[in-house]
Amino acid sequence: MARPRDPQRRVELLDAIIDYLATHGLERLSLRPLAKALGHSTRVLTHHFGDKDGLLTAILERLDTVQHEALRATEGWDDPDCGLGGIVRASWHRHLAPESLPHTRLIHEIEGMAAAGRLGKRIPRFLDDRVEFVARALHVRGLPMRQARVKATFLNSAYAGLQTDYLATGDRPRIDAALNELCDMVDSWTAPVRR
Repeated sequence: MARPRDPQRRVELLDAIIDYLATHGLERLSLRPLAKALGHSTRVLTHHFGDKDGLLTAILERLDTVQHEALRATEGWDDPDCGLGGIVRASWHRHLAPESLPHTRLIHEIEGMAAAGRLGKRIPRFLDDRVEFVARALHVRGLPMRQARVKATFLNSAYAGLQTDYLATGDRPRIDAALNELCDMVDSWTAPVRR
């Protein structure tokens, strides 16, 4: 009789797996090297996740949870008096901090794999979550929700594109200048109209 799965242990394993993947990448995920790197047998992984496909699904679900928690913890996102451009800048610096950079690369790798159709029907929920989160932040600042979703899509795409540019080129001064322009534009969307 198989031992029941411990949910807390499963989360701990997933977090360790995500840390491993942040350094080694997801593209060539294989259970045996992963288990060895974590100091476990392959059997531990199959006990908790079934097979590689089950593990991949669990990884994406955990990343969805982690990304959603990070968004909800963003200070000032729901404060209409707090400029959204400043929040975007703070997020930028947090994502590109040396300790966060491997995880940022992993998120971009997953987005690229999803765009290339290499994740099957699995679309990471955090892609939609980001749009809804930013749309709500814009809506709180006075934009109608329909317009807020369009602008959130634009902002998220521009932000992700600038991150990809930085990850590929390392040209921080040029990309930071572009980010500053993006943040100024975002703030202009919700600036009070002067009469």
